Amino acid sequence: MSTLPLSQLCGVWRWKRLPSATTFPCSTFCSASSEPTDPIEIHKRKLFLWFSHLPREEKQFGGYFSPDTMHVDPLIVERKAAERVGLLGSPFRTRDLSSSSVTVEQLFEPADRSVGRGVNVLLYGAVGTGKSTVFRKLVLDWCRGTSLNHFKLLIPFSCEDLSQMTKAASLRDLVSRKYLHLRKHPILSGEGNQAEDVLFLFNGMEKINLDFRIGATELCSDPNEALPPTVVVVNLLRKYLLPEASILVTTRLSAVDRVPQRYVSRYAQICGFMDPDRQRAYFTKRLLQDTVGTSRKQEAEALIELLYLNLQRESQLAAACFLPSYCWLTCATLHCLHFTDAASPTRTLTSIYTSFLRLNFGGEVLGPGTGTTVPIQEHHSSLMLYVVRTLGKLAFDGVADKRTSFSEAELEQWVGGKTKTDEELRQLAMFRTDVLDFFLAPCVEHGKRLSEEPGGNEEKRYVFAVHGMQEYLAALYVVLGENKSVLEKLTKQVSVVIGQASEDVSALVNILSKFIPLRVFAVFNLLKLFPNLYEKFSRRNRSTIARTMVAEMFRSEDSYNEDVLDQMEQSLLGVHGPKPKQYSEGPPFELYPIFMGGLLHYGNRVLLQQLGCEIQSLTVSQITGVLRKYLVRELSKPQPPEELMDLLVLLYEFQNPRLTAEVLASIRSIRLTNIRMTALKCFILSSVLSCAPSSYLLEELNLSSCLLTQDLLQMLGPAFRHTRSLNLQFNNLGPESCIVLRDLLLDPNSSVRSLQLCDNPLQESGLLTLLEALPENQTLMHLSLMHTGLGDEGALELAQKLQHHPLQELNVAYNNIGDNAALALVDACREHPTIHTVHLYLNPLSVVGKQSLYVRGVAMSPSDRQVKVLASVTEGSDISENWHPILSVIRENASSWDRSRVTQQLKAFLRDLEWGRQQQPSFWKRLHFRRVEMGVRKTLQILEKDCPPPSA
Repeated sequence: MSTLPLSQLCGVWRWKRLPSATTFPCSTFCSASSEPTDPIEIHKRKLFLWFSHLPREEKQFGGYFSPDTMHVDPLIVERKAAERVGLLGSPFRTRDLSSSSVTVEQLFEPADRSVGRGVNVLLYGAVGTGKSTVFRKLVLDWCRGTSLNHFKLLIPFSCEDLSQMTKAASLRDLVSRKYLHLRKHPILSGEGNQAEDVLFLFNGMEKINLDFRIGATELCSDPNEALPPTVVVVNLLRKYLLPEASILVTTRLSAVDRVPQRYVSRYAQICGFMDPDRQRAYFTKRLLQDTVGTSRKQEAEALIELLYLNLQRESQLAAACFLPSYCWLTCATLHCLHFTDAASPTRTLTSIYTSFLRLNFGGEVLGPGTGTTVPIQEHHSSLMLYVVRTLGKLAFDGVADKRTSFSEAELEQWVGGKTKTDEELRQLAMFRTDVLDFFLAPCVEHGKRLSEEPGGNEEKRYVFAVHGMQEYLAALYVVLGENKSVLEKLTKQVSVVIGQASEDVSALVNILSKFIPLRVFAVFNLLKLFPNLYEKFSRRNRSTIARTMVAEMFRSEDSYNEDVLDQMEQSLLGVHGPKPKQYSEGPPFELYPIFMGGLLHYGNRVLLQQLGCEIQSLTVSQITGVLRKYLVRELSKPQPPEELMDLLVLLYEFQNPRLTAEVLASIRSIRLTNIRMTALKCFILSSVLSCAPSSYLLEELNLSSCLLTQDLLQMLGPAFRHTRSLNLQFNNLGPESCIVLRDLLLDPNSSVRSLQLCDNPLQESGLLTLLEALPENQTLMHLSLMHTGLGDEGALELAQKLQHHPLQELNVAYNNIGDNAALALVDACREHPTIHTVHLYLNPLSVVGKQSLYVRGVAMSPSDRQVKVLASVTEGSDISENWHPILSVIRENASSWDRSRVTQQLKAFLRDLEWGRQQQPSFWKRLHFRRVEMGVRKTLQILEKDCPPPSA
């Protein structure tokens, strides 16, 4: 098969690829035993291969997709010429649009075509509605023969490519330049009516400057006459060149009127996903395609159901997801939050948002508006940079003032600004038409549906389409230095110019006059005498950025909010059940500092540079250096679990192993109690701790009550190797989890000294697996197996494994261990050289058994070892010195334990206390027994009332 050189192939297409684009297996074209000789068949095969390439961002969903399984058609509405630029109003008003909805194929029905004259269709829509996706899907369907079969030849062009061409070329030269195999095809000769079987596709007309004035664009009907590409396109649309051919043009809203109405046969507007059913179909195909046949399918189905419920409520998410691009962002975020695993490529929240903007605004420039004759390619103002300077300022001021909604007057003030020139007004009009609605959506007030219009006295307010976008743009605005003072910005410009200027004073004055009035020239001329002046401004600004990140990260009013990953999930899935209490005065902006850290990562800076937003490496280095100092200082204070989790997310977003290792050096314990650990959080914790040197050890890693499972435990393996004390209490660890824990204890690099597994359903089978590691492990000193289902068999097995292990304390309370197994275990502990304490309370021990255990634990001679046996609140006829810790443990855990079982044990404690009190001749000792009895009875009353017990 003959193909174009790779360098030529890469330069042919520069499509703006929307994330919902699809691909299809090419077996239809590649499985033939012989190469096709028909130029049109060669054309179909090559088009299919070219248009099957997708952006690398799609790989995070598990590979490439096929259009049949992934594509969801957006709503396309045919418009009359008089209403071609009308707005849709509410994105949920679909009843009036359903009757006029069409497909692209219906726009080119043969019955609608005049004799000898093709159809010109203008397909337009706002940014993110799916124009390029429909364009790609149309080409692929024609190549497979499933659409537009009445056209023998389909020829797509990128208007961005045409705008870069400077040499004159005929229509046939343009076609052969892109498609060499069609160079001599007679269908484009212009003879007869052969061209009626041709469909030209022009994608992104806003990127090319078309002039339909006769005085500016000459007429041409010869396909072989060399003319500028814009003139060729104009004559095709005029139907002066190949009038029988049909044409499809896609463009943004602001460029609709660039083609005069008389040259357009039909107008069609892409409206995106205007109803929840289309959105649900998109989410289903995206989130389920990578989980078919896996254990994650059930979780994916549950996510889709929660999403659909949130969309049906016409929530703020539904206002954003009428744009397919935001459906992609939602799926990418949920895929990252729920389906991250160790084998997946590294993904951060910042990289998802950066990729999202690159997919929608990559290569986009803010060209001139309608009516200007300046070539578009001469305008190099990045559209994304314009977004940062307008909406980024709006987002930053909103974060600073703790606000998420804005009135129309405020939008006019922030976005419109003080425009003066006609060119600025044209750019502003284009921005308002094409881009503003992409980022801002009508505010959804509580209890009010989006389909309802505001009353006469109600002020319409707007919010960012997704809350995270406001924080991302605010962070980008700060990191790019757009929030600098006017003095700092001017000093930067002037210092650059002075460095390039000669010593000629007049030339220097002329250059400076472009930036500042001559009357203040004396102030800025100091830069010539003191070249380090700007550097001082620059360093101070970067120090401010670092201080801002730390201040936003560790704000006291946000300390009790849920961690930032849970906040993101709630914003997408909605809140089901009781709404969590909000402790901060306004909405939390905890993603803001995390995004600022993520934007400093090299990978994100490369993507931003493609968007025209450049972050200098020197800036990153200086911010990182200052940030390290502030982070280390703040981490000397104890942090709530939620704040600590957010810090781990920040370090993960940085993707800077050196900075992470230096910050971790100041952390000696990580307590994430009651944090709902997910696959992503476990991956983040392991990734962050993996940056530390092998000698780095945490004194404590507390993951109690974190809903851990076996799969999550497997992901946390690298983190466990950096831990001395590992607390895994109150999780969902079953017998299979003991395999992971056994391997951890057998790992020669493991340094775990204390392992707490209380209240996990390990059962005897799992515990027997765990105990296999004891003979070879030489580091574990404290093992807690309280309420794990150990049983008599497990206790006897444990007694046999203890002989050569350096264990010091063993907790097997509440494990259904009887007298014989308990006595055997205590005997083994007495013979053990290091064990000093055994916890056996809340087990079904008889009175005689408890007395025997106490006697076995007491040293009978100086040569015997004493082992403290905690079987009850009494020890023989005396009060146990550990009675208070035993009751505290019961009070803390009674809500999750079997109440009848605990009540039975407490009553047994009362009998033990009553018997012991009767044995005491001393009044003060009997009084002490009464005090302990009161504590037991109080705990018993709490259980009988069936109310949550107070914490110890």
